[in-house]
Amino acid sequence: MARILDVGCGRDKYPGSIGIDMNPATAADAICHLDRGRLPFAANSFDQIRAVHLVEHVDDMIRLMEEFHRVAKPGATIFVVTPHFTDIASYTDPTHRRHLSTESFGYFMPDGSREAGMWYTEARLRPQRVKVRLLQMWRWLGLEFLVNHSRGFRLFWERYLSFVIRGKVMEFTFEVVK
Repeated sequence: MARILDVGCGRDKYPGSIGIDMNPATAADAICHLDRGRLPFAANSFDQIRAVHLVEHVDDMIRLMEEFHRVAKPGATIFVVTPHFTDIASYTDPTHRRHLSTESFGYFMPDGSREAGMWYTEARLRPQRVKVRLLQMWRWLGLEFLVNHSRGFRLFWERYLSFVIRGKVMEFTFEVVK
């Protein structure tokens, strides 16, 4: 049976998972403030890590991803959901520390967006899936399909069209590379 860690689980902890949150009024199995220390688990402990509407709240995303990488088994899955930077929800929540794009995790890719000498972390992730949700009208017109089925179109959309055809939520699935 897979060991699943639900980071920032809130009141709706993922079924069958171990939940952590900084708020004691949640369904968390352990209380942990990610900006104040390490995850309270041994290295290579989890087959899957879920971070749903969490990464936009932390002070240091590199350190967070390093912790996910540390507690994940080799080949484990990391599932991240976060608002797209053009969604109004990205800016209206005062607890959001950052506004992310579909390319924000390129830093952690083995062949990522940085040259070999520029890495500040050893954490490596291989993208398995990137999915962007658009407003319903754009979905009906087929633009969400194009954004999700062509990386080239997704990059064009994000650079030139996204403030008109705004994104809502992004879902990322990564494989942990060790």
